[in-house]
Amino acid sequence: MNEERIRPPALSGESLSGPFERASSPAEAIDRLTELYEEGAQALRSAVERFLADGAPPSAATRALFRYPQLRLTYRPNGPVAPNPRAYAKFSEAGVYTTTITQPAEFRAYLLEQLEPLVSEYGALIEVGVGAQEIPYPYVIESGDELARGGADAAALARYFPVPSLANIGDETADGEFVYSDSRPLALFDAPRTDYSLRRLVHYTGSDWRAMQPWVLLTNYHRYVDQFVHWGLQQLRADEGVEKILLPGNVVIGRSLSPEEAEVKAMAVAWHRFQMPAYHLIRTDGPGVSLVNIGVGPANAKNITDHIAVLRPHCWLMVGHCAGLRQSQVIGDYVLAHAYLRRDNILDDAVPLMMPIPAIAEVQVALQEAVAKVTGDRGDALKRRLRTGTVVTNDDRNWELRWTQERRLINISRAIAVDMESATVATQGFRLRVPYGTLLCVSDKPLHGEIKLPGAANAFYERAIGEHLQIGIAAIRLLQMNDASLHSRKLRSFDEPPFR
Repeated sequence: MNEERIRPPALSGESLSGPFERASSPAEAIDRLTELYEEGAQALRSAVERFLADGAPPSAATRALFRYPQLRLTYRPNGPVAPNPRAYAKFSEAGVYTTTITQPAEFRAYLLEQLEPLVSEYGALIEVGVGAQEIPYPYVIESGDELARGGADAAALARYFPVPSLANIGDETADGEFVYSDSRPLALFDAPRTDYSLRRLVHYTGSDWRAMQPWVLLTNYHRYVDQFVHWGLQQLRADEGVEKILLPGNVVIGRSLSPEEAEVKAMAVAWHRFQMPAYHLIRTDGPGVSLVNIGVGPANAKNITDHIAVLRPHCWLMVGHCAGLRQSQVIGDYVLAHAYLRRDNILDDAVPLMMPIPAIAEVQVALQEAVAKVTGDRGDALKRRLRTGTVVTNDDRNWELRWTQERRLINISRAIAVDMESATVATQGFRLRVPYGTLLCVSDKPLHGEIKLPGAANAFYERAIGEHLQIGIAAIRLLQMNDASLHSRKLRSFDEPPFR
């Protein structure tokens, strides 16, 4: 890997950046970032329109306008950096910190949350300018239909307009592989990496990336979706704080529809057109909930969390099925993952197997309290229903056929359940600094003769899925009451970018 690829893209080609302007406040900085972004994006859209209309390519001067805005913070303390118990919006040492920004108007609340403490507590100097990174043209064309006009093909457009480049899209900062000279990364993800994932989210989930809420449930079975939609429709009628529900295909169900009309519209959604369909309950006061049916397997789990992470959610929780490994477990019991045996084989290079994936205490407590609240169980009854322990995540759905190989590892690890996604979701949360948790429901016990057969499975699904989903929602509500403390310092390194 060459040095240019290792360095954060925000730092490459800095000599090409334009002059920087000092901002007197975080709000003013974001206003200026928004102006610069809109100027660059509009210049790019207009140039593409002209090219499609008459084949006229942009001049060098025009192409120089197709740039992301850049944010630069300078921190020069008079003495040692004061310790701060907060997990984010803090400096590890003096220096200059930079990143490029996309969609600053959409990320305004997040940017304010990060910048205000850095200015008020650390006295950081904020500067804004035009960065060196070009905006790829697919990121400013919302539908893509425009590109079919004029007979232009991708090769012709790529000849004259910036395109997504893998040389400028990577997770080197998150993975601790960056090197720096005169400036450091301000955020885990710069503009090209963020834009790449925003478009991937639209592709996989079937809904506008702006609809993704900061509290995310991930599941591996569509029946959870039916329960989520049913719950969402109830909330739309009962809770005035719920603005709308947005479903795959950007189908909007608002408060003006009657219950019957809303039900018919929800049931008609063609969710099967999308690989990992997402469903969003959007509130007027902000803290909505999204459910993503990620399907089965660690590849899907890594894929979708790679992209959701750029939105900097407060938490993602895995709620799905698992195989119980203990004789004392009963079909329908819950498993609260406290540790993970990683047999998914997908993140071993980014996060070596020797690295522990710690449980997030606040999430663990919320999940346990939510189980008690929804089931009504307490004391010994709760202990019988809810087991805490190690979950094995395997990339082989038929791991049972390798029982002679798996048996010893399961015994040594004291694992209590097996699934195909949980360790991947947790490892991604650890890697990308997103609080995470796992609550699974036992759907079969292959080691004890209770395999998943159609009749028994259907009876289990009818009984258990609604309760399980309500537990996930209840846990999120508990976490929303104190989201600031949820962002744990155990997710941050000693050499961490200031932004959460």
